[in-house]
Amino acid sequence: MFARSPFALFRRARASSWAILGIALAIGVGVGATRLGDTADHMLDTLRFEAATRSASGGVAIVEMDAASVAAIQRYPWSRAHYARVVDAMRRAGAASVVFDVDFSSGSDTAGDTAFAAALARADGLVTLPTFGQQAGAGSTRTIDALPIPALRQHVALASVSIAPDSDGVVRAMPLATMTAGVPRPSLSAYIAGRPGTADRTFPIDMAIDPDTIPRLSFVAVERGRFDAAAVRGRNVLIGATAIEMGDRYAVPVWGVLPGVVVQALAAETLLAGVPAVGDGLTPTLLALLLATWVLALRSMRAVLGGGIAAGTVIITAVLIAQHGFSTLYPLAGALAILLVATLGAAVRHVAGRFQAQRTTDEATGLPNRHALPVTTDGAFVVARLVNIDSLAAVLDRQSLADAVVRTAERLRLMSANATVYRLDRHHLGFVIADGAEPEGQLQGLRSILLQPVEVGGRRIDVGVAIGLAEVGEVERQVADGMLAADAAQREGVFWRRAATNLDQIERQVSLMGELDDALAAGQIEVFYQPKLSLAQGRPTSVEALVRWRHPERGFVGPDLFIPLAEQTDRIAPLTLYVVERVLTDIANWRGLGPDLAAAINISAKLLSAPAFNAAIERLLERSAIPTSLLIFEVTESAAMSDPDKAVAALRRYRELGIAVSMDDYGTGQSTLTYLRQLPLNELKIDRSFVQFAHQNRNDAVLVRSTIDLAHDLGLKVVAEGVEDAECLEFLRAAGCDMIQGYHISRPLPLDALLTFIATPVAAAA
Repeated sequence: MFARSPFALFRRARASSWAILGIALAIGVGVGATRLGDTADHMLDTLRFEAATRSASGGVAIVEMDAASVAAIQRYPWSRAHYARVVDAMRRAGAASVVFDVDFSSGSDTAGDTAFAAALARADGLVTLPTFGQQAGAGSTRTIDALPIPALRQHVALASVSIAPDSDGVVRAMPLATMTAGVPRPSLSAYIAGRPGTADRTFPIDMAIDPDTIPRLSFVAVERGRFDAAAVRGRNVLIGATAIEMGDRYAVPVWGVLPGVVVQALAAETLLAGVPAVGDGLTPTLLALLLATWVLALRSMRAVLGGGIAAGTVIITAVLIAQHGFSTLYPLAGALAILLVATLGAAVRHVAGRFQAQRTTDEATGLPNRHALPVTTDGAFVVARLVNIDSLAAVLDRQSLADAVVRTAERLRLMSANATVYRLDRHHLGFVIADGAEPEGQLQGLRSILLQPVEVGGRRIDVGVAIGLAEVGEVERQVADGMLAADAAQREGVFWRRAATNLDQIERQVSLMGELDDALAAGQIEVFYQPKLSLAQGRPTSVEALVRWRHPERGFVGPDLFIPLAEQTDRIAPLTLYVVERVLTDIANWRGLGPDLAAAINISAKLLSAPAFNAAIERLLERSAIPTSLLIFEVTESAAMSDPDKAVAALRRYRELGIAVSMDDYGTGQSTLTYLRQLPLNELKIDRSFVQFAHQNRNDAVLVRSTIDLAHDLGLKVVAEGVEDAECLEFLRAAGCDMIQGYHISRPLPLDALLTFIATPVAAAA
């Protein structure tokens, strides 16, 4: 089973393995030393006895004082003349011994006692009568030794029939001998089996023996001679009560409740095979530790789980072999607890390792990702921007695109021997140049290599690359500097650029973006709402969600600063998802306060057709009970124009989900009537630059009126933003505008203030 010696396994064990072993040992020892371990072992005893059930040896037979005998003889206690006739019958049949499990400690009728004594004399040592200890009285702790009356003791042996159940009332063990009347006497089972033993030393009863396989004869049938003598010839015969009305019944493992005489017979059968011992927990504990060490050395989840099961099987098999082959009963609970904890620990470690590997590996390419970067580096950091990856994605399938990225990474490694190339994000790869290397000359050589096409799936593909070089320092700063330098190289049409050396403002922005993740996790990003007033209904019918960041140290950070940075550093997706989740929660708070109020959320151009983002949006909507009709996604005109096909597909999907779509900042781009007809829009938002002075500036007024008419002709609602006075409001009302938004109606409000605003009549609508 073991590919290496146990000592080799211990030597190669990782620190976590030692920790898991220590915890497993502590728990296993704790379980084995407590009542919990006893309870578990008792349950396991039942299972392991059931797993090896066998028939009795046949060396013991029972003459049972059964229901038929009670019905035939009727009066109880019986006259001892009945026992005399049974003893004579056993003697004539050739029984090896006759052992009574019946109380003879008090006199009966004179004739019966005389007849029984005579039968015992005729048997001359063949018969054994019981002794036992009994409680002196109710509530007393004193015991009185009970022996057969003197007239019955002359020609018999005396043996103890004391049975002591465990604290839970179940009989699992029997004594080899007890003290009665100051004399050590063997138990019935020890006497039958001829096993010596110290007084009060116990042995476990082998409950694997099936009690139904012990030969039985009815007392009344034996008394009347209606039995086969061969059934008792050469056997040790136990005589005792099995009729329910006579009591004397005990709970035992496996077999439930048995008459006392049957329990005595099982004990005798146990000793006929040898005196079983109870082993300590040290041996199974050491075996469990050895097996646990092997399990912890396994390297796959399937191997760990299979190894745990195999190790448990080995422990159980070893204990069963010891039990049935060497008559030694070892406790199992502590050893199995060690194996269970070690197996679970190994499984948890494996799962954690897989999660860590997934977290630090780019799924598409298998390259280490940004999470795998070291905290600091000893050399310059090179960032390679894949300038045409979006174009490649349009003509290559997913696997071919990933292969193209991997081939490019392999070429980048040529610049620094054995360098690890990281996939920083979709567009950027990065790696470290060893300290002291002169990168300029290497970059020129790298350029000639990168200009050569890569072969992917039998096709030769050109992968455009722009390089940014960042100086030695903290790695996140290097990544940001390198990305900025690579972006600059792409814009300027050159192969590479070195990051600027005086970047205080950029450093502040990079730090700010690093803090944005913490701000999202800590709930420091707030969502304010600016109401949109319906001119027809005279009340707010929707709001625009606006994000606010109150930094604990920097104070208020304007969205015009951190939102563009979030887009540049690929943090706009988690920020937007955070806002959507907050908005869904807040809608639930204001629903029921009046007519339903819809909420508009701005969707960045980078996210409009991002599959992962849109999938995350759908998951949020599935978990929320909020109707999707209460959501509006606002997209900018420039976002829709940048990639019309993808934009149209994404917007149609939003509409299919029941989300309204609004074009924000309309008028600042270059849309045409034909293009607008193609977009699945619900409304247009006229940019504030045209609205704010439309009631004063004739040109702005013409543009606003014509836009409103155009939108209405296309079946769209119109929202005018930037309304800051009553005159502008009246102009828009006269122009037929549907909704207005601006400081004249309300500034952006936190949720509590919005709830108050909703409940207050809007004076401006009058």
